[in-house]
Amino acid sequence: MGILPTFAANCSIMIYPIVALGIPVLKERAADIAPGSIDLKTLISDMFETMYNASGVGLAAPQIGKGIRLFVIDAEPMDEELLKGAKMVFVNPQMLDEEGDKWPYEEGCLSLPGIREEVKRPERITLRYEDENGQQHTQTFDGMLARVIQHEYDHLEGKLFIDYLSPFRKKLIQNRISDILKGKAKAEYPIRFAPQGRR
Repeated sequence: MGILPTFAANCSIMIYPIVALGIPVLKERAADIAPGSIDLKTLISDMFETMYNASGVGLAAPQIGKGIRLFVIDAEPMDEELLKGAKMVFVNPQMLDEEGDKWPYEEGCLSLPGIREEVKRPERITLRYEDENGQQHTQTFDGMLARVIQHEYDHLEGKLFIDYLSPFRKKLIQNRISDILKGKAKAEYPIRFAPQGRR
C-alpha cells in the first residue's frame, strides 16, 4: 500500500506523497489538460503546498502520480537575485527553443531522494504555456530559472535528470538507485515507492 494524501491541519489543502523512481508515471509522456477537465486551481494550490512541504523549488504533476502537463515552481529559496518572485505555474507547456552553451550544475529531485549529480543544460529556453487562468504566454527564460523549468519540463516528457548521466556516472550511483527501486531510500517528506519496494 502506498502513502495516501494527507490534509493540512488548518484547511482543506492536500499534501500528496511524492512518487519515487520505479513508478511508471515518471517515465511516461504526460497528457495535455483539456479546459474544464479538472479543478485546476485546487490542484495547483495542493501542488505548491506539497512542494513546500518537501522543501522543493519545483514540482511536476507526474511526481504526485498525475500524468498531466502541469508543473509549478518557486525558485526564490535558491537565493539568487534573478529568482526573486519566481513563483510560476505552467499548464500544457511546449518547448519552442533551446539555445546557448550548455552549463553544468548539481541537480537533485524529490523523486530521487539522496541523489545529486551534475547535469549540463542549455542556458536559454523559450516556452509556450498557459497560466492558472488559462492565459497563453510565450516567454524566454535564462540561467538558473531556465534550468529549474527544464528540469520540471523533463518530467512531463518522461525524463529524469539521471537520464543525462554518462554510463560511468550511473554505475557509480547504482546502489542508491537500487535502494529507491527497493523502497529502502529515506526521505524527509511523504513518498510512495514502487510496489516491489513494499514487499
